[in-house]
Amino acid sequence: MIVVADTSPINYLVLIGQIEALPKLYGRVLIPPSVCDELQRERTPEVVRRWVTDAPAWLEIVAPKNVLDSELMQTGLDPGERDAIELAQELGADELIIDDADGRREARRRRALCRHPRRIAHSRRRRLAGSS
Repeated sequence: MIVVADTSPINYLVLIGQIEALPKLYGRVLIPPSVCDELQRERTPEVVRRWVTDAPAWLEIVAPKNVLDSELMQTGLDPGERDAIELAQELGADELIIDDADGRREARRRRALCRHPRRIAHSRRRRLAGSS
C-alpha cells in the first residue's frame, strides 16, 4: 500500500501521542521533502521537530520526480500540500492523508484518494476492536 501524508496530520498525531497509528494502519508512509522541511520549521512545536529529526524507519522522504504543473502552483496551497498531492498522483498512492479542505478538494479533482486525519482514529479503533 502506498500512502502519502501532508504536514498537519503528522504534526497533530505527534502532538496527541498517536503517531504510531500510522504504521499500524499503513506500514509505511511517504512524505515529500517540503513536508519534512515544514515539520522542522522554528515555529513547529519542539516535540514534533525532535520526532522528525529522529524519524522512524516507516516514514520515508520521497521527492516528486515531476515539476509541479502551473495549475497546481496557482491553487494557493502551501508547498507541502502541493508536493504531497503531486507525489500521491505520481505514485498512484492508495491514500493521501491531508487535512486542508482545499487540498483535499484539489486531490480529489486529480483523482487522488484522500483521508482526513480524524478518520485515522476511527480506522484504528475499528481495527483494534476487530483484533480482540
